[in-house]
Amino acid sequence: MAFTYMPGFGNDFETETLPGSLPQGRNSPQRPAYGLYAEQLSGSPFTAPRGTNERSWLYRIRPSVRHHGRFTPFELPLWKSAPTVGDHELPLGQLRWNPTPMPSEKTDFIHGLRTITTAGDVFGQAGMAAHVYVANADMVDDHFFNADGELLVVPQVGGLRFVTEMGVIEVQPGEICVLPRGLTFKVELMDAEARGYVCENYGAKFTLPDRGPIGANCLANPRDFKTPTAWYEDKETPCRIVVKWCGKFYVTEIGHSPLDVAAWHGNYAPYKYDLATYSPVGAILFDHPDPSIFTVLTAPSGEEGTANIDFVIFPPRWLVAEDTFRPPWYHRNIMSEFMGLIHGQYDAKEEGFVPGGMSLHNMMLAHGPDAMGFEKASRADLKPVKLENTMAFMFETRFPQLLTRYAAELDTLQDNYIDCWNDLKKRFNGTPEGDWS
Repeated sequence: MAFTYMPGFGNDFETETLPGSLPQGRNSPQRPAYGLYAEQLSGSPFTAPRGTNERSWLYRIRPSVRHHGRFTPFELPLWKSAPTVGDHELPLGQLRWNPTPMPSEKTDFIHGLRTITTAGDVFGQAGMAAHVYVANADMVDDHFFNADGELLVVPQVGGLRFVTEMGVIEVQPGEICVLPRGLTFKVELMDAEARGYVCENYGAKFTLPDRGPIGANCLANPRDFKTPTAWYEDKETPCRIVVKWCGKFYVTEIGHSPLDVAAWHGNYAPYKYDLATYSPVGAILFDHPDPSIFTVLTAPSGEEGTANIDFVIFPPRWLVAEDTFRPPWYHRNIMSEFMGLIHGQYDAKEEGFVPGGMSLHNMMLAHGPDAMGFEKASRADLKPVKLENTMAFMFETRFPQLLTRYAAELDTLQDNYIDCWNDLKKRFNGTPEGDWS
């Protein structure tokens, strides 16, 4: 079955599956068509400014109060929430991991989610968590919603189908999906197994960054974001809903599917985005720009210019700067950076950082090109070069990212990562030319 989408970012969408199921001229008629129930899903306070006020009206077979019975505790022991202070004994340092192995036992999306870092405070609705997921099974009659934050999903192996109460989204590696706080969904696999990354955003929701003097075009263009059209199922079968609330998990059992929205309108909805449509902007004469120039989405904090989270990518692009060290420069930073690689090579580290792997450079810890990357870039013939077959990304936050015990004890942790800078030589010899022997 082919699922359809509506283009635009933050639009006021409207969609219906049955003719006349979406009320016109009002939100809550006395008797909605088809015997549906009208229900509002609010993603912001009622009194939020118009530009950030988000809500959608859903017209569903049963109201959500019928989907939430008595809750009992539920265990997802590898999914952690901030803060995870003192969770392990690993010393401070720059860290890198090989890909997380695929599971051998039956594992669906929520059971396959493993937290690598947490930042901020889930109770204060600020900060984030960086996760990886591995899965080989569908969530057949299990459903989930997250009251703690929205989820930005970055597939790396295998496609995923997010069957949500507002429509169906299919994503492949190279695409991303954003699921708003409170949205009920289940996940089906489009391939035999799947692996990827998730950013759980506790704070203000993701939005497009301001372009400033760049102007009206480039970076992530609003028209390339896709929101699903309405879809519903009227299924009378035992189902479960798992809820994440203030860092804990609960489950309730019901006798029907909660994915029963026949029509909806509003601006609070899930969406997907194809990273290949990102239009990068860069240096066309000299110097390497700050990585913020590659921001796809940003979750603002209360301080202007300082993000709760930036989602940044390093896509295929031309390098043309003259008399310039073209890879990302050596750096110490107030922000904390979790990186992943979807496919290809990352130009600053061509070895060791592999697709499905990840790295963590916390605030004020030095990082930059490894010795091989430095040598190659310092001696390169500076002709125009196109970086192809590459897609790395970064979850960057203003908060320190605290490692979980799971991440600290992973067998895939590269003990020798710090050694990648050992062969950087002293080239200062008191002469303007330096020692390049």
